[in-house]
Amino acid sequence: MSFLERFFADEHQVLDARVRETLPGETARLSDGVTYYQQAGPRNGRPVILIHGFSVPQFIWDANFEALAAAGLRVVRYDLFGRGYSDRPGLPYDKALFVRQLAELMDVLKLPQADLVALSMGGPVAAEFAFRFPKRVRRLAFIAPAGFDLRLPAAVRWLRLPLLGELALGMLGRFGQRSLLEGMLADFYQPSQEALDYFVPRYQEQMKYHGFKRALLSSLRRGMLDEDLELYRRLGEAEAPVLLLWGEHDQTVPFSHHGTFQQLVPRAEFHAISEAGHLPHFERPDLVNPLLIEFLTRPPAPPVIARSTRGDA
Repeated sequence: MSFLERFFADEHQVLDARVRETLPGETARLSDGVTYYQQAGPRNGRPVILIHGFSVPQFIWDANFEALAAAGLRVVRYDLFGRGYSDRPGLPYDKALFVRQLAELMDVLKLPQADLVALSMGGPVAAEFAFRFPKRVRRLAFIAPAGFDLRLPAAVRWLRLPLLGELALGMLGRFGQRSLLEGMLADFYQPSQEALDYFVPRYQEQMKYHGFKRALLSSLRRGMLDEDLELYRRLGEAEAPVLLLWGEHDQTVPFSHHGTFQQLVPRAEFHAISEAGHLPHFERPDLVNPLLIEFLTRPPAPPVIARSTRGDA
């Protein structure tokens, strides 16, 4: 068996229409491939799009999706290319790809504007999208956004390296997969067995479809988790309201980076989430959902009217 055959040996299934027709969601055929998504809430509700992170697909929003819809919002969650049930195109997995995916999905859904809620690697995607399409973004909520110095597990850091990344995920077979999964579980603060029983099989489901590992490697090597403060510096010069949520025990994108974010985006409204790691919305929906709902349903601020300082003529 060749090196590449070993690398892809455990991705033994093809993701196609026969797989997707058994799922509860919908699909959109975009220029780079098929995107799998789900919608909830009233179709005339204020649109909110949930953008997941590096490797965990849209099920990471399970604790928030229906709660936001019940608040009267039209909620859309989707799988980034290479993850979940979206296609794994043979392209560079960089910000340009993910921004294009989001823009085209909004076009298909006939959404000229939406609020964005972004987790981890979804943060750079949302910030770049807001820079390129400022009129299409009304509000942004960030949950532990990437774009800052990360404390990645060793198993994930190895994936950046040519050949060694393929070795770690491919030739080591199930050990490589287990190392990757263990690295993702480090995102939790104190996961219960119930949470792990829920999380692990849903995470593993995507790993059997051809192209998942290549997408992760390409995302790492195209800088999707690299420090990029310019993203947020530009955001700080824009006008859209911003909410920032961060787990106090985040060891993946360390909690201390919230200070840097606030310096770059001074208008950001910040909330620290207690007893939570890198996934505060998943671990503490009791705290996060009310904050998101209040922010996303808040009436817009009245326009500032300039007043003359001169006396009447």
